Amino acid sequence: MSDVQVSCINKQPRSDTHEGITHLGGPGGGGWRWTRQEVINSINGKTNTFYTSVNGRRADVGVVHGPHGDYVRTHADGVWNDNLLALPECR
Repeated sequence: MSDVQVSCINKQPRSDTHEGITHLGGPGGGGWRWTRQEVINSINGKTNTFYTSVNGRRADVGVVHGPHGDYVRTHADGVWNDNLLALPECR
């Protein structure tokens, strides 16, 4: 299992905070970009763990089972938060 840093996201439309994240990406392995569903499948299948790191603080990415389906969210210090939405856009 790999521990993978997430450093960017794609969201449609980007200015709408209620629209879901479509892709997550990061620097590992020369750069990567996966769909939200690929990340969810990887977390649920226990093939990878994902995290963000902002100002030296780690927040793990987890799967939340919402009323409209599964989505990803960060979890740090026992609290679910929206750190992913603050990440820059993936290229």
